[in-house]
Amino acid sequence: MGEDTYDVVVVGAGHNGLAAAVHLAKHGMSVCVLEQADRIGGAAVTEEVTLPGFRHDLYAMNLSLFAGSAFHAEYGNELSNYGLEFVPAKDCFASAFPSGKWLGLSADVETTAGRIEAFSADDAARWREMSAAFADDAPYYFALLGGPMGARNLARTAIKTLRRKGTAWTIDAVKLLLSSPRDFLDANFSSPELKAMLAPWAMHLDFPPDASGGALFPYLEAMADQSFGMALGKGGAEVVPHAMAGLFTQADGVIHTSAPVASIEQTAGRATGVRLEDGDLITAREAVFASVTPKGLLSLLGGTTGAARKDEALKSFKHGPGTMMIHVAAGALPDWTAGEELKKFAYVHLAPTLSCLSTTYAHAMEGLLPAEPAVVVGQPTAVDPSRAPEGQHVLWIQVRVVPSHPVADALDEITPAPWDKIKEAMADRVMAIIERYAPGFGENVLARTVHSPADLEAANPNLVGGCSLGGSHHLRQNFLFRPAVGMAQYKTPIAGLWMIGSSTWPGAGLGAGSGYMAAKMLARN
Repeated sequence: MGEDTYDVVVVGAGHNGLAAAVHLAKHGMSVCVLEQADRIGGAAVTEEVTLPGFRHDLYAMNLSLFAGSAFHAEYGNELSNYGLEFVPAKDCFASAFPSGKWLGLSADVETTAGRIEAFSADDAARWREMSAAFADDAPYYFALLGGPMGARNLARTAIKTLRRKGTAWTIDAVKLLLSSPRDFLDANFSSPELKAMLAPWAMHLDFPPDASGGALFPYLEAMADQSFGMALGKGGAEVVPHAMAGLFTQADGVIHTSAPVASIEQTAGRATGVRLEDGDLITAREAVFASVTPKGLLSLLGGTTGAARKDEALKSFKHGPGTMMIHVAAGALPDWTAGEELKKFAYVHLAPTLSCLSTTYAHAMEGLLPAEPAVVVGQPTAVDPSRAPEGQHVLWIQVRVVPSHPVADALDEITPAPWDKIKEAMADRVMAIIERYAPGFGENVLARTVHSPADLEAANPNLVGGCSLGGSHHLRQNFLFRPAVGMAQYKTPIAGLWMIGSSTWPGAGLGAGSGYMAAKMLARN
Protein backbone atom coordinates (compact mmCIF):
# COMPACT_ATOMS: atom_id res chain seq x y z
CA MET A 1 0.00 0.00 0.00
CA GLY A 2 2.85 2.36 0.67
CA GLU A 3 1.89 5.77 2.01
CA ASP A 4 -1.67 6.59 0.95
CA THR A 5 -3.81 9.53 2.06
CA TYR A 6 -7.59 9.67 2.52
CA ASP A 7 -10.03 11.98 4.22
CA VAL A 8 -11.04 9.24 6.65
CA VAL A 9 -9.47 5.93 7.64
CA VAL A 10 -11.79 3.32 9.19
CA VAL A 11 -10.27 0.53 11.27
CA GLY A 12 -12.50 -2.56 11.11
CA ALA A 13 -14.77 -3.84 8.35
CA GLY A 14 -17.62 -5.01 10.56
CA HIS A 15 -21.06 -3.61 9.92
CA ASN A 16 -20.47 -0.47 12.01
CA GLY A 17 -17.20 0.33 10.25
CA LEU A 18 -18.83 -0.24 6.87
CA ALA A 19 -21.87 1.86 7.80
CA ALA A 20 -19.61 4.77 8.67
CA ALA A 21 -17.59 4.26 5.50
CA VAL A 22 -20.66 4.16 3.26
CA HIS A 23 -22.19 7.30 4.71
CA LEU A 24 -18.96 9.29 4.56
CA ALA A 25 -18.16 8.14 1.03
CA LYS A 26 -21.68 9.00 -0.12
CA HIS A 27 -21.11 12.49 1.27
CA GLY A 28 -18.04 13.12 -0.81
CA MET A 29 -15.20 11.99 1.42
CA SER A 30 -12.40 9.67 0.35
CA VAL A 31 -12.46 6.70 2.73
CA CYS A 32 -10.22 3.69 3.29
CA VAL A 33 -11.35 0.70 5.39
CA LEU A 34 -8.69 -1.55 6.93
CA GLU A 35 -9.55 -5.03 8.21
CA GLN A 36 -7.12 -7.30 10.07
CA ALA A 37 -8.92 -10.48 8.99
CA ASP A 38 -8.83 -11.91 5.48
CA ARG A 39 -12.53 -11.15 5.02
CA ILE A 40 -14.97 -8.39 5.83
CA GLY A 41 -18.01 -8.73 8.07
CA GLY A 42 -16.82 -8.81 11.66
CA ALA A 43 -19.50 -10.84 13.48
CA ALA A 44 -21.69 -11.12 10.36
CA VAL A 45 -19.88 -13.96 8.62
CA THR A 46 -21.30 -16.97 6.78
CA GLU A 47 -19.15 -20.01 5.96
CA GLU A 48 -19.31 -23.68 5.05
CA VAL A 49 -17.58 -24.88 8.22
CA THR A 50 -19.06 -28.38 8.47
CA LEU A 51 -19.73 -29.85 5.01
CA PRO A 52 -19.83 -28.41 1.47
CA GLY A 53 -23.17 -26.79 0.73
CA PHE A 54 -24.08 -26.14 4.38
CA ARG A 55 -23.87 -22.38 5.00
CA HIS A 56 -23.52 -21.39 8.65
CA ASP A 57 -23.76 -17.94 10.22
CA LEU A 58 -20.73 -18.16 12.47
CA TYR A 59 -21.89 -15.52 14.95
CA ALA A 60 -24.90 -13.25 14.29
CA MET A 61 -28.00 -14.68 12.64
CA ASN A 62 -30.91 -12.33 13.39
CA LEU A 63 -30.87 -9.27 11.09
CA SER A 64 -34.01 -7.60 12.45
CA LEU A 65 -32.09 -4.71 13.98
CA PHE A 66 -30.41 -3.97 10.67
CA ALA A 67 -33.67 -4.24 8.71
CA GLY A 68 -35.26 -1.71 11.08
CA SER A 69 -32.24 0.59 11.38
CA ALA A 70 -31.96 4.22 10.35
CA PHE A 71 -29.02 3.24 8.14
CA HIS A 72 -31.15 0.74 6.24
CA ALA A 73 -33.96 3.29 5.96
CA GLU A 74 -31.55 5.60 4.12
CA TYR A 75 -29.60 3.10 2.04
CA GLY A 76 -31.79 -0.01 1.84
CA ASN A 77 -32.90 0.51 -1.75
CA GLU A 78 -29.32 0.90 -2.91
CA LEU A 79 -28.12 -2.05 -0.82
CA SER A 80 -30.65 -4.30 -2.51
CA ASN A 81 -28.82 -3.63 -5.78
CA TYR A 82 -25.77 -5.29 -4.21
CA GLY A 83 -27.46 -8.45 -3.03
CA LEU A 84 -29.11 -7.51 0.26
CA GLU A 85 -32.22 -9.64 0.61
CA PHE A 86 -34.11 -10.55 3.76
CA VAL A 87 -36.13 -13.67 4.46
CA PRO A 88 -39.01 -13.02 6.88
CA ALA A 89 -39.53 -15.33 9.83
CA LYS A 90 -43.13 -15.24 10.98
CA ASP A 91 -42.56 -17.91 13.62
CA CYS A 92 -39.89 -16.10 15.60
CA PHE A 93 -38.90 -17.81 18.84
CA ALA A 94 -40.15 -20.47 21.18
CA SER A 95 -39.21 -22.32 24.34
CA ALA A 96 -39.53 -26.03 24.99
CA PHE A 97 -40.04 -27.25 28.54
CA PRO A 98 -39.18 -30.50 30.35
CA SER A 99 -42.90 -31.04 30.92
CA GLY A 100 -43.30 -31.69 27.21
CA LYS A 101 -45.08 -28.39 26.66
CA TRP A 102 -43.90 -25.44 24.58
CA LEU A 103 -44.72 -21.78 24.03
CA GLY A 104 -43.79 -19.65 21.06
CA LEU A 105 -44.20 -16.19 19.56
CA SER A 106 -45.43 -15.85 15.99
CA ALA A 107 -46.02 -12.59 14.14
CA ASP A 108 -49.78 -12.80 14.59
CA VAL A 109 -50.97 -11.54 17.91
CA GLU A 110 -53.96 -13.85 18.14
CA THR A 111 -51.84 -16.90 17.38
CA THR A 112 -49.42 -15.97 20.15
CA ALA A 113 -52.13 -14.93 22.58
CA GLY A 114 -53.98 -18.18 21.95
CA ARG A 115 -50.90 -20.16 22.93
CA ILE A 116 -50.44 -18.04 26.06
CA GLU A 117 -54.10 -18.52 26.95
CA ALA A 118 -53.45 -22.24 27.39
CA PHE A 119 -51.24 -21.27 30.34
CA SER A 120 -53.01 -18.16 31.66
CA ALA A 121 -56.06 -16.25 30.41
CA ASP A 122 -54.95 -13.16 32.32
CA ASP A 123 -51.52 -13.28 30.69
CA ALA A 124 -53.10 -13.59 27.26
CA ALA A 125 -55.21 -10.50 27.94
CA ARG A 126 -52.12 -8.59 29.12
CA TRP A 127 -50.23 -9.71 26.01
CA ARG A 128 -52.96 -8.36 23.73
CA GLU A 129 -52.95 -5.10 25.67
CA MET A 130 -49.16 -4.65 25.43
CA SER A 131 -49.13 -5.57 21.74
CA ALA A 132 -51.88 -3.08 20.94
CA ALA A 133 -50.03 -0.30 22.78
CA PHE A 134 -46.66 -1.02 21.20
CA ALA A 135 -47.26 0.84 17.94
CA ASP A 136 -47.76 4.05 19.90
CA ASP A 137 -45.11 3.34 22.55
CA ALA A 138 -42.27 2.05 20.35
CA PRO A 139 -41.22 5.36 18.73
CA TYR A 140 -40.28 6.79 22.13
CA TYR A 141 -38.11 3.83 23.10
CA PHE A 142 -36.49 3.75 19.67
CA ALA A 143 -35.88 7.51 19.77
CA LEU A 144 -33.78 6.86 22.87
CA LEU A 145 -32.04 3.71 21.61
CA GLY A 146 -31.55 4.94 18.06
CA GLY A 147 -30.34 8.46 18.80
CA PRO A 148 -27.03 9.93 19.92
CA MET A 149 -26.36 9.46 23.62
CA GLY A 150 -25.79 13.03 24.73
CA ALA A 151 -27.39 15.42 27.19
CA ARG A 152 -28.99 17.52 24.45
CA ASN A 153 -30.59 14.57 22.69
CA LEU A 154 -31.70 13.04 25.99
CA ALA A 155 -33.34 16.33 27.00
CA ARG A 156 -35.15 16.64 23.67
CA THR A 157 -36.35 13.05 23.88
CA ALA A 158 -37.53 13.49 27.47
CA ILE A 159 -39.41 16.73 26.73
CA LYS A 160 -41.07 15.25 23.64
CA THR A 161 -42.06 12.13 25.57
CA LEU A 162 -43.50 14.08 28.49
CA ARG A 163 -45.55 16.31 26.19
CA ARG A 164 -46.98 13.51 24.07
CA LYS A 165 -47.22 10.58 26.48
CA GLY A 166 -47.63 12.30 29.82
CA THR A 167 -45.94 12.02 33.17
CA ALA A 168 -47.37 8.66 34.22
CA TRP A 169 -46.28 6.87 31.04
CA THR A 170 -42.83 8.47 31.18
CA ILE A 171 -42.33 7.37 34.79
CA ASP A 172 -43.34 3.82 33.86
CA ALA A 173 -40.87 3.91 30.94
CA VAL A 174 -38.05 4.97 33.26
CA LYS A 175 -39.00 2.14 35.63
CA LEU A 176 -38.77 -0.30 32.72
CA LEU A 177 -35.30 1.00 31.80
CA LEU A 178 -34.10 0.42 35.38
CA SER A 179 -35.92 -2.83 36.17
CA SER A 180 -34.55 -6.35 36.16
CA PRO A 181 -36.10 -8.92 33.81
CA ARG A 182 -37.72 -10.66 36.79
CA ASP A 183 -39.24 -7.40 38.06
CA PHE A 184 -40.77 -6.69 34.64
CA LEU A 185 -42.01 -10.23 34.07
CA ASP A 186 -43.48 -10.61 37.57
CA ALA A 187 -45.26 -7.27 37.26
CA ASN A 188 -46.99 -8.26 34.03
CA PHE A 189 -47.41 -12.03 33.90
CA SER A 190 -48.13 -15.01 36.15
CA SER A 191 -47.26 -17.97 33.91
CA PRO A 192 -43.79 -19.42 34.61
CA GLU A 193 -43.67 -20.65 31.01
CA LEU A 194 -44.30 -17.21 29.52
CA LYS A 195 -41.67 -15.69 31.80
CA ALA A 196 -39.20 -18.40 30.80
CA MET A 197 -39.94 -17.81 27.10
CA LEU A 198 -39.08 -14.11 27.39
CA ALA A 199 -36.24 -14.02 29.93
CA PRO A 200 -33.52 -15.56 27.70
CA TRP A 201 -33.53 -12.46 25.52
CA ALA A 202 -32.08 -10.52 28.43
CA MET A 203 -29.28 -13.10 28.66
CA HIS A 204 -28.45 -12.30 25.03
CA LEU A 205 -27.26 -8.92 26.37
CA ASP A 206 -25.62 -10.19 29.57
CA PHE A 207 -28.60 -9.75 31.89
CA PRO A 208 -29.49 -12.63 34.22
CA PRO A 209 -33.02 -12.44 35.62
CA ASP A 210 -32.17 -10.25 38.61
CA ALA A 211 -29.82 -7.70 37.04
CA SER A 212 -31.16 -4.14 37.02
CA GLY A 213 -31.50 -2.62 33.57
CA GLY A 214 -32.27 -5.88 31.79
CA ALA A 215 -36.05 -5.60 31.48
CA LEU A 216 -36.10 -3.49 28.32
CA PHE A 217 -34.56 -6.12 26.07
CA PRO A 218 -37.04 -9.00 26.43
CA TYR A 219 -39.85 -6.45 26.21
CA LEU A 220 -38.58 -4.90 22.97
CA GLU A 221 -37.58 -8.21 21.37
CA ALA A 222 -40.99 -9.71 22.09
CA MET A 223 -43.05 -6.72 21.04
CA ALA A 224 -40.97 -5.99 17.92
CA ASP A 225 -41.14 -9.63 16.81
CA GLN A 226 -44.85 -9.69 17.57
CA SER A 227 -45.36 -6.61 15.42
CA PHE A 228 -42.95 -7.23 12.54
CA GLY A 229 -41.57 -10.76 12.74
CA MET A 230 -37.87 -11.48 12.39
CA ALA A 231 -35.57 -10.95 9.42
CA LEU A 232 -32.82 -13.33 8.34
CA GLY A 233 -30.43 -12.79 5.46
CA LYS A 234 -31.10 -14.70 2.27
CA GLY A 235 -28.25 -17.22 2.17
CA GLY A 236 -26.70 -15.97 5.40
CA ALA A 237 -25.93 -12.91 7.51
CA GLU A 238 -22.97 -12.06 5.27
CA VAL A 239 -25.39 -10.45 2.80
CA VAL A 240 -25.28 -7.34 5.01
CA PRO A 241 -21.52 -6.58 4.91
CA HIS A 242 -21.19 -7.75 1.31
CA ALA A 243 -23.94 -5.40 0.14
CA MET A 244 -22.46 -2.55 2.18
CA ALA A 245 -19.04 -3.20 0.65
CA GLY A 246 -20.54 -3.19 -2.82
CA LEU A 247 -22.21 0.17 -2.25
CA PHE A 248 -19.06 1.56 -0.65
CA THR A 249 -16.73 0.59 -3.46
CA GLN A 250 -19.22 1.93 -6.00
CA ALA A 251 -18.81 5.27 -4.17
CA ASP A 252 -15.01 5.02 -4.74
CA GLY A 253 -14.30 3.63 -1.28
CA VAL A 254 -11.27 1.40 -0.73
CA ILE A 255 -11.18 -1.76 1.42
CA HIS A 256 -8.04 -3.64 2.38
CA THR A 257 -8.32 -7.00 4.15
CA SER A 258 -5.42 -8.82 5.84
CA ALA A 259 -4.28 -5.35 6.89
CA PRO A 260 -3.83 -5.36 10.69
CA VAL A 261 -3.25 -1.94 12.21
CA ALA A 262 -0.36 -1.62 14.66
CA SER A 263 -0.95 1.92 15.88
CA ILE A 264 -2.92 5.10 15.46
CA GLU A 265 -0.56 7.91 14.52
CA GLN A 266 -0.78 11.31 16.20
CA THR A 267 0.65 14.75 15.57
CA ALA A 268 0.23 17.56 18.11
CA GLY A 269 -2.58 15.71 19.89
CA ARG A 270 -4.51 14.88 16.73
CA ALA A 271 -5.01 11.53 15.01
CA THR A 272 -3.41 11.75 11.59
CA GLY A 273 -3.59 8.20 10.34
CA VAL A 274 -2.59 4.63 11.12
CA ARG A 275 0.54 2.51 10.89
CA LEU A 276 0.02 -1.05 9.66
CA GLU A 277 1.90 -4.01 11.11
CA ASP A 278 3.85 -4.26 7.86
CA GLY A 279 5.08 -0.69 8.39
CA ASP A 280 2.89 1.07 5.82
CA LEU A 281 1.46 4.44 6.82
CA ILE A 282 -2.10 5.42 5.86
CA THR A 283 -2.75 9.11 6.44
CA ALA A 284 -6.13 10.62 7.35
CA ARG A 285 -6.83 14.29 6.64
CA GLU A 286 -10.06 14.49 8.65
CA ALA A 287 -10.50 11.56 11.00
CA VAL A 288 -9.73 8.02 12.04
CA PHE A 289 -12.70 5.81 12.97
CA ALA A 290 -11.75 2.81 15.11
CA SER A 291 -14.32 0.03 15.45
CA VAL A 292 -12.60 -1.63 18.39
CA THR A 293 -13.08 -2.46 22.06
CA PRO A 294 -11.70 -0.21 24.83
CA LYS A 295 -8.81 -2.65 25.21
CA GLY A 296 -8.19 -2.49 21.48
CA LEU A 297 -8.29 1.30 21.41
CA LEU A 298 -5.73 1.65 24.18
CA SER A 299 -3.50 -0.90 22.49
CA LEU A 300 -3.51 1.12 19.26
CA LEU A 301 -2.68 4.27 21.26
CA GLY A 302 0.25 2.85 23.17
CA GLY A 303 -1.79 2.54 26.36
CA THR A 304 -3.29 6.00 26.80
CA THR A 305 -5.76 8.48 25.32
CA GLY A 306 -3.93 11.28 27.11
CA ALA A 307 -6.84 11.68 29.55
CA ALA A 308 -6.32 9.81 32.83
CA ARG A 309 -10.00 9.48 33.79
CA LYS A 310 -10.92 8.18 30.35
CA ASP A 311 -8.05 5.71 30.47
CA GLU A 312 -9.21 4.46 33.85
CA ALA A 313 -12.77 3.94 32.55
CA LEU A 314 -11.59 2.17 29.41
CA LYS A 315 -9.28 -0.13 31.38
CA SER A 316 -12.09 -1.06 33.79
CA PHE A 317 -14.61 -1.70 30.99
CA LYS A 318 -16.04 -5.18 31.56
CA HIS A 319 -16.88 -7.79 29.00
CA GLY A 320 -19.61 -10.31 29.55
CA PRO A 321 -19.10 -14.05 30.02
CA GLY A 322 -18.17 -16.19 27.08
CA THR A 323 -20.27 -17.71 24.34
CA MET A 324 -19.82 -21.08 22.66
CA MET A 325 -21.07 -21.74 19.13
CA ILE A 326 -21.84 -25.20 17.76
CA HIS A 327 -22.55 -25.41 14.04
CA VAL A 328 -24.32 -28.55 12.90
CA ALA A 329 -25.03 -29.98 9.48
CA ALA A 330 -28.08 -32.19 9.89
CA GLY A 331 -30.18 -34.54 7.85
CA ALA A 332 -33.32 -33.25 9.56
CA LEU A 333 -34.45 -30.67 12.08
CA PRO A 334 -34.73 -31.82 15.70
CA ASP A 335 -37.82 -33.93 16.30
CA TRP A 336 -39.05 -31.89 19.26
CA THR A 337 -41.04 -33.94 21.77
CA ALA A 338 -43.06 -30.87 22.72
CA GLY A 339 -44.54 -30.56 19.25
CA GLU A 340 -43.93 -30.74 15.52
CA GLU A 341 -44.79 -27.06 15.21
CA LEU A 342 -41.49 -26.12 16.88
CA LYS A 343 -39.71 -27.03 13.65
CA LYS A 344 -41.07 -23.83 12.07
CA PHE A 345 -39.38 -21.42 14.50
CA ALA A 346 -36.20 -19.47 13.82
CA TYR A 347 -35.08 -19.95 17.44
CA VAL A 348 -35.89 -22.52 20.10
CA HIS A 349 -34.63 -21.74 23.60
CA LEU A 350 -33.86 -24.52 26.05
CA ALA A 351 -33.82 -22.58 29.31
CA PRO A 352 -36.82 -23.81 31.26
CA THR A 353 -36.89 -21.46 34.28
CA LEU A 354 -35.61 -18.14 35.52
CA SER A 355 -33.85 -20.05 38.29
CA CYS A 356 -31.98 -22.08 35.69
CA LEU A 357 -30.84 -18.89 33.96
CA SER A 358 -29.67 -17.38 37.25
CA THR A 359 -27.69 -20.48 38.17
CA THR A 360 -26.11 -20.73 34.73
CA TYR A 361 -25.00 -17.09 34.86
CA ALA A 362 -23.59 -17.47 38.38
CA HIS A 363 -21.65 -20.55 37.32
CA ALA A 364 -20.12 -18.79 34.33
CA MET A 365 -19.15 -15.71 36.31
CA GLU A 366 -17.41 -17.92 38.87
CA GLY A 367 -15.44 -19.68 36.15
CA LEU A 368 -17.52 -22.88 36.27
CA LEU A 369 -18.67 -24.79 33.23
CA PRO A 370 -22.44 -24.62 33.79
CA ALA A 371 -24.29 -27.81 34.57
CA GLU A 372 -27.28 -26.67 32.50
CA PRO A 373 -26.27 -23.84 30.15
CA ALA A 374 -28.91 -21.83 28.36
CA VAL A 375 -29.06 -23.32 24.87
CA VAL A 376 -30.33 -21.41 21.84
CA VAL A 377 -31.10 -23.64 18.87
CA GLY A 378 -31.27 -21.56 15.72
CA GLN A 379 -33.09 -23.25 12.84
CA PRO A 380 -32.32 -20.91 9.92
CA THR A 381 -33.11 -23.48 7.23
CA ALA A 382 -36.67 -23.68 8.57
CA VAL A 383 -36.92 -20.12 7.24
CA ASP A 384 -34.30 -20.07 4.47
CA PRO A 385 -33.83 -23.52 2.88
CA SER A 386 -31.18 -22.12 0.52
CA ARG A 387 -28.52 -22.53 3.24
CA ALA A 388 -28.30 -26.33 2.90
CA PRO A 389 -28.72 -29.02 0.26
CA GLU A 390 -32.35 -29.85 -0.47
CA GLY A 391 -34.05 -31.60 2.43
CA GLN A 392 -31.14 -31.02 4.80
CA HIS A 393 -30.48 -28.37 7.42
CA VAL A 394 -28.00 -26.27 9.35
CA LEU A 395 -28.40 -25.64 13.06
CA TRP A 396 -26.97 -22.55 14.77
CA ILE A 397 -26.47 -23.55 18.40
CA GLN A 398 -25.46 -20.80 20.79
CA VAL A 399 -24.50 -21.65 24.37
CA ARG A 400 -25.22 -18.81 26.77
CA VAL A 401 -23.29 -18.45 28.96
CA VAL A 402 -19.92 -20.10 29.64
CA PRO A 403 -16.76 -18.83 31.36
CA SER A 404 -14.10 -17.17 29.27
CA HIS A 405 -11.47 -19.05 31.29
CA PRO A 406 -12.84 -22.19 32.97
CA VAL A 407 -11.47 -23.05 36.41
CA ALA A 408 -13.88 -25.86 37.34
CA ASP A 409 -16.92 -27.83 36.20
CA ALA A 410 -20.21 -27.52 38.07
CA LEU A 411 -20.77 -31.25 37.50
CA ASP A 412 -17.18 -32.33 38.17
CA GLU A 413 -17.23 -34.25 34.90
CA ILE A 414 -14.86 -32.16 32.77
CA THR A 415 -11.35 -31.53 34.04
CA PRO A 416 -10.58 -27.79 33.73
CA ALA A 417 -8.14 -27.00 30.93
CA PRO A 418 -7.72 -24.47 28.13
CA TRP A 419 -10.74 -24.36 25.87
CA ASP A 420 -9.08 -26.18 22.98
CA LYS A 421 -8.77 -29.23 25.27
CA ILE A 422 -12.34 -29.27 26.61
CA LYS A 423 -14.61 -27.65 24.02
CA GLU A 424 -15.70 -30.96 22.50
CA ALA A 425 -16.62 -32.34 25.93
CA MET A 426 -18.67 -29.22 26.69
CA ALA A 427 -20.31 -29.48 23.28
CA ASP A 428 -21.25 -33.06 24.10
CA ARG A 429 -23.03 -31.79 27.22
CA VAL A 430 -24.98 -29.32 25.12
CA MET A 431 -25.89 -31.92 22.52
CA ALA A 432 -27.14 -34.20 25.32
CA ILE A 433 -29.41 -31.39 26.53
CA ILE A 434 -30.90 -31.06 23.06
CA GLU A 435 -31.30 -34.84 22.91
CA ARG A 436 -33.50 -34.70 26.02
CA TYR A 437 -35.90 -32.38 24.25
CA ALA A 438 -35.57 -34.06 20.83
CA PRO A 439 -34.73 -37.76 21.21
CA GLY A 440 -32.83 -39.13 18.23
CA PHE A 441 -31.38 -35.74 17.38
CA GLY A 442 -27.82 -37.06 17.42
CA GLU A 443 -28.63 -39.65 14.75
CA ASN A 444 -29.35 -36.85 12.26
CA VAL A 445 -26.09 -34.99 12.87
CA LEU A 446 -23.92 -35.24 9.75
CA ALA A 447 -21.08 -33.04 11.04
CA ARG A 448 -20.43 -30.39 13.67
CA THR A 449 -17.91 -27.64 14.30
CA VAL A 450 -17.38 -26.21 17.77
CA HIS A 451 -16.18 -22.65 18.37
CA SER A 452 -15.19 -21.96 21.97
CA PRO A 453 -14.86 -18.48 23.54
CA ALA A 454 -11.12 -18.68 22.81
CA ASP A 455 -11.85 -19.50 19.16
CA LEU A 456 -14.19 -16.54 18.89
CA GLU A 457 -11.57 -14.11 20.20
CA ALA A 458 -8.86 -15.61 18.02
CA ALA A 459 -11.04 -15.07 14.94
CA ASN A 460 -12.14 -11.56 15.97
CA PRO A 461 -10.24 -9.57 18.63
CA ASN A 462 -13.40 -7.59 19.40
CA LEU A 463 -14.96 -10.76 20.86
CA VAL A 464 -12.91 -10.46 24.04
CA GLY A 465 -13.05 -13.69 26.03
CA GLY A 466 -15.77 -14.89 23.71
CA CYS A 467 -18.08 -12.03 24.76
CA SER A 468 -20.27 -11.48 21.71
CA LEU A 469 -21.64 -8.14 22.92
CA GLY A 470 -18.70 -5.77 22.79
CA GLY A 471 -18.96 -5.65 26.56
CA SER A 472 -21.63 -6.02 29.23
CA HIS A 473 -24.69 -3.76 28.97
CA HIS A 474 -25.14 -3.44 32.72
CA LEU A 475 -26.14 0.06 33.81
CA ARG A 476 -22.63 0.99 34.96
CA GLN A 477 -21.45 0.94 31.35
CA ASN A 478 -24.54 1.64 29.28
CA PHE A 479 -26.22 4.79 28.01
CA LEU A 480 -24.01 7.80 28.93
CA PHE A 481 -21.40 5.44 30.41
CA ARG A 482 -20.72 3.44 27.24
CA PRO A 483 -17.78 3.07 26.90
CA ALA A 484 -16.89 5.93 29.26
CA VAL A 485 -18.37 9.21 30.42
CA GLY A 486 -17.69 11.80 27.74
CA MET A 487 -17.22 9.20 24.97
CA ALA A 488 -20.82 8.13 24.39
CA GLN A 489 -20.93 10.33 21.28
CA TYR A 490 -17.93 8.55 19.74
CA LYS A 491 -15.33 11.30 20.09
CA THR A 492 -12.24 10.43 22.08
CA PRO A 493 -9.88 12.77 23.98
CA ILE A 494 -7.69 12.77 20.86
CA ALA A 495 -8.88 15.19 18.18
CA GLY A 496 -9.90 13.47 14.97
CA LEU A 497 -10.16 10.02 16.58
CA TRP A 498 -13.61 8.46 16.81
CA MET A 499 -14.47 5.17 18.51
CA ILE A 500 -17.37 3.12 17.15
CA GLY A 501 -18.54 -0.49 17.38
CA SER A 502 -20.55 -2.55 19.83
CA SER A 503 -18.51 -1.34 22.81
CA THR A 504 -20.02 2.11 22.18
CA TRP A 505 -23.61 3.31 22.31
CA PRO A 506 -26.10 1.74 21.48
CA GLY A 507 -24.16 -1.49 21.95
CA ALA A 508 -24.54 -5.00 20.59
CA GLY A 509 -26.60 -6.17 17.65
CA LEU A 510 -26.47 -5.59 13.92
CA GLY A 511 -28.15 -2.18 14.02
CA ALA A 512 -25.28 -0.14 12.50
CA GLY A 513 -26.10 2.52 15.06
CA SER A 514 -22.70 3.74 16.20
CA GLY A 515 -21.07 3.75 12.76
CA TYR A 516 -23.97 5.56 11.14
CA MET A 517 -24.48 8.13 13.90
CA ALA A 518 -20.77 8.95 14.17
CA ALA A 519 -20.52 9.36 10.41
CA LYS A 520 -23.52 11.70 10.39
CA MET A 521 -21.85 13.82 13.07
CA LEU A 522 -18.62 14.10 11.10
CA ALA A 523 -20.40 14.74 7.81
CA ARG A 524 -22.83 17.09 9.58
CA ASN A 525 -25.81 15.42 7.88
